Amino acid sequence: MAEGQNAVKEYTHTSLKEPHQYKVIFHNDNFTTFDFVIEVLVLVFHKSTEEAQTLTIKVDQEGQAVVGIYSYDMAVTKTEKATQMAQNEGFPLHITFEQV
Repeated sequence: MAEGQNAVKEYTHTSLKEPHQYKVIFHNDNFTTFDFVIEVLVLVFHKSTEEAQTLTIKVDQEGQAVVGIYSYDMAVTKTEKATQMAQNEGFPLHITFEQV
């Protein structure tokens, strides 16, 4: 260090927070078929066939079911992809997400 220069070390504290998580919710309707809902859960949400069947029955019996908890970006992406699949097949499948 050159003469006459003072070295100052500055410490900053950075606190990191876990990102918010979002639950993706399937809502019941009287038109979307069980087979299609199961297909979406397997292809988009990577559920096993057995888990997809259980979730589909829960949606039918309880009116809705949480199908997964994801980061914001993943929740948006999966919701949009599944909704687009439903629209392409003519189903009114309603999917939402909300912060946990």
